[in-house]
Amino acid sequence: MRPNELTSDIIDPKVRKRNIERLRKGGVALPKFSQLADAAAIPKWVQEELTAVDPDAAHPLNLFRVHWYNSRHDRAFTRVPEHIVLPSSLTGVDAKIVVLFGNRFPMIRAHKVLAAYACLAPRLLSGQFDIESQRAVWPSTGNYCRGGVAISRIIGCRGVAVLPAGMSVERFHWLEKWVSDPTDIVRTPGTESNVKEIYDACNVMARDPEFVIFNQFSEFANYLVHYRCTGSAIGRTFDSIAERQPELKLRAFVAASGSAGTLGAGDFLKERYGSATVAVEALECPTLLYNGFGEHNIQGIGDKHLPLIHNVMNTDIVTAVSDRSTDGLNLLFNSAAGREFLTRRRRVSEAVVEQLANFGISSICNVLAAIKTAKHYRLGPNDVVATVATDGAEMYASEAEKTLRSRFDGHFDTVDAAGAFGQYMLGATTDHLLELTTRDRERIFNLGYFTWVEQQGCTLEEFQRRRDQSFWRGLHDLLPAWDAMIDEANAEAGVAATAVK
Repeated sequence: MRPNELTSDIIDPKVRKRNIERLRKGGVALPKFSQLADAAAIPKWVQEELTAVDPDAAHPLNLFRVHWYNSRHDRAFTRVPEHIVLPSSLTGVDAKIVVLFGNRFPMIRAHKVLAAYACLAPRLLSGQFDIESQRAVWPSTGNYCRGGVAISRIIGCRGVAVLPAGMSVERFHWLEKWVSDPTDIVRTPGTESNVKEIYDACNVMARDPEFVIFNQFSEFANYLVHYRCTGSAIGRTFDSIAERQPELKLRAFVAASGSAGTLGAGDFLKERYGSATVAVEALECPTLLYNGFGEHNIQGIGDKHLPLIHNVMNTDIVTAVSDRSTDGLNLLFNSAAGREFLTRRRRVSEAVVEQLANFGISSICNVLAAIKTAKHYRLGPNDVVATVATDGAEMYASEAEKTLRSRFDGHFDTVDAAGAFGQYMLGATTDHLLELTTRDRERIFNLGYFTWVEQQGCTLEEFQRRRDQSFWRGLHDLLPAWDAMIDEANAEAGVAATAVK
């Protein structure tokens, strides 16, 4: 089978049997996708044992934390994902901008660990990946490769991280602690926009059958898990807010393009709430918006290509955000002068300001795009724009230091804070935003041909079938089939009703 094809069939029974035996020896039970979509469905014994497990440890039970329902303050699950409704004193718009916190996920404190699990689990159970003899390769611009390494370590296989050398030092420090061998960190040239260089490195490794590439940009399991799990998490969050204000409407879901996995949640939300789906990219590399190119520092959203798993024909808006704004706001949100300005001059509550540490650079990008969307649609106080904070500020302390040195001569004061807030938050406009027509969608869709057919070996038929929404709806049937495979595997491994002590 081709790497981007999915199946619920057993492809190699012998490999599957070996994998299940390894899971048995490691005491690893696999969570079902339905459980990751609704943590209340996770068995009570698992929830009880998790109270004694460190969320940042490579512990098998932490697989049952790979969802949106974790708490920052204790080890119990929440009924509603932890989130924030940003006030107009911060955003400058009347619409309610709701942000789910991705740094509640275990081990890597970012939601990409969910995609990594989704990509690996079906291939374990179909026998397409051999835990004993193969290495899982995780191409990424930052968080997905960390998630892949974490999942690999728990499962008991060797994980290889492939990412640009110019990413934040915090990412590399984390990887150095988690990989089994330093050579399992592969640094490719460039930064965020150098995705092709990542592909090139993976294509070389793929010549050796020992390496299996889990390419988040073409793995439809990435799309599916966000459709089901992230989509339902945002839906539950909106419903909980609407219980108190039934007049609210979910008008849009915003997510940076990246691998386009998170954008899959937009399909779920559009089906249930009629919301628009907004794809965001960096203005310095406006691939979707202007067929452009360049380099940028919004870490977590690689560009200069169109992911295979992006459902372009169901996307409503494309907009761009400058990395100058995200770098500047990263400093504003995480400096003493910036926080003092927000509380004293803007009258933003201290409780809200404290929560801004939950926003990494791409999270700030999502918030700015949500503001642009609210202004474009002229949304009011009964309208909601939802987005996610993919990770927190802890991954970007070194980037804040770079911005401080390069743009503020090492000193950021109240005047600088006021300038950054006025220019980047209140000054967010509807420029570099396009509401897509059918012709616009066709243009963007066609752009992917050059990456996937000409460079990466997809057939024209594989590429073209993604135009029709029936293709995307057809993928949904895989989720219950994979859950059935997980049930069978856990039973065969004898781990379904026992926990690792």
